[in-house]
Amino acid sequence: MNKFDAIVIGSGPGGYVCAIKLAQLGVKVACVEGNAALGGTCLNVGCIPSKALLNASHNYHNSIENFSKMGIEVDRPSVNWSKMLSYKESMIEDNTKGIEYLFRKNKITLINGWASFVDKNTINVEGKNFEADYFVIASGSEPTTLNNVKFDERVIVSSTGALELKKIPDKMIVVGAGVIGIEMGSIYSRLGTEVTVIEFYDNVLNGMDHDISKNFKAILKKQGFKFLLSCSVSKIAKEKKGVKVTYEQRDSNNQNELSADVVLIATGRKPFTENLKLENIGVEINAKGQVETDSTWRTVAKNVFAIGDVIPGPMLAHKAEEEGIAVAEIIAGQAGHVNFEVIPSVVYTDPEVAAVGKTENELRAEGVDIKVGKFSFMGNGRAKTVFSNSGFVKVIADSKNDRILGAHIIGPAAGDLIHEVCVAMEFGASTEDLARTCHAHPTFSEAVREAALACGVGAIHS
Repeated sequence: MNKFDAIVIGSGPGGYVCAIKLAQLGVKVACVEGNAALGGTCLNVGCIPSKALLNASHNYHNSIENFSKMGIEVDRPSVNWSKMLSYKESMIEDNTKGIEYLFRKNKITLINGWASFVDKNTINVEGKNFEADYFVIASGSEPTTLNNVKFDERVIVSSTGALELKKIPDKMIVVGAGVIGIEMGSIYSRLGTEVTVIEFYDNVLNGMDHDISKNFKAILKKQGFKFLLSCSVSKIAKEKKGVKVTYEQRDSNNQNELSADVVLIATGRKPFTENLKLENIGVEINAKGQVETDSTWRTVAKNVFAIGDVIPGPMLAHKAEEEGIAVAEIIAGQAGHVNFEVIPSVVYTDPEVAAVGKTENELRAEGVDIKVGKFSFMGNGRAKTVFSNSGFVKVIADSKNDRILGAHIIGPAAGDLIHEVCVAMEFGASTEDLARTCHAHPTFSEAVREAALACGVGAIHS
């Protein structure tokens, strides 16, 4: 009863996908989960609930700004916040039930509780030992905070608390202009909150292509965001009502103060390895708290693998899923592989932002001779009809062989459009291949083709 071929620790996107793939490949598998619900951070307090609220707030904003333009005359809608939160919870429940069904369908044993290693073939969960030939650590990550600042998830919140606020705040300070901070800020900004973002770097979405960052900041400012860039936060203190944030410009010692109802600390996430007792199997974590693995995701204990947020690399649910599938294939005796050059990233704001491959900045720094094709959504008929023609598509290719090296999109459905380029890159396609592929009209995807055409003699509609 307590002996398995493989045990997966964690039921987030990496863990549950890995467990399902193992079962499909004929491996007797169990999955350990300490939380009450399956799905990990992504499903319960991350990807799914945030996208639900982003969708709700977008529709609310659209009804105010655009309905009358289309001849839809309605009274100004109001927000029933408790009902909106209930909608979010229903989306979480639907998805967790879906994973429970998949576990039953694939005959995966669920072990409830927190796991810790006894030795390289044994874990202990709630006082009971379980054995396996292989283990996969997929324990995920948790929010980071600033020095000496603790989350109370009421006025000083992580992304978890930001999804469960008792009421819509009048003012919100977001510390960090990364994906989480901007997405959460977008939800509340569209619902009427005054959002101020404090960022250490001198741009938003640091690490993204410079054209994307510059354009996106301008769009967000038009939407009402306020930005304090190149600033560091030195203190966050609760007040009788709300919270006060002390910050200073990086090149100045002058301190400034800003008050709000809520402060969201969105400075990143760190691997969650608490109580795993990795020392019992000789596995050490690095300075960033990550589990080090080789190119096949094996730790120093060769029968113990690690995937997802707990190891180096981008903390993305789909990256964890790909690693989970690859590790399952390796355990089953196959050749698992992940192409890390083609891992897309998406920001689910309005407009969306998406990217794959390298940025223009990175490629030029590497000395690669490149050509760049850009096309504005201002020239896309479909985007105009839905009042979403801000942004552009940018395709980057090797000047010598025309091979696509990256793409960066800000605009409607960017998170879906990027996958056209992902498939092209996976198969080593050129911009000419993309440009010569017929695209239906009128669609947002035509902008991708136009950007590819711009890498040649020029786009048609610009």
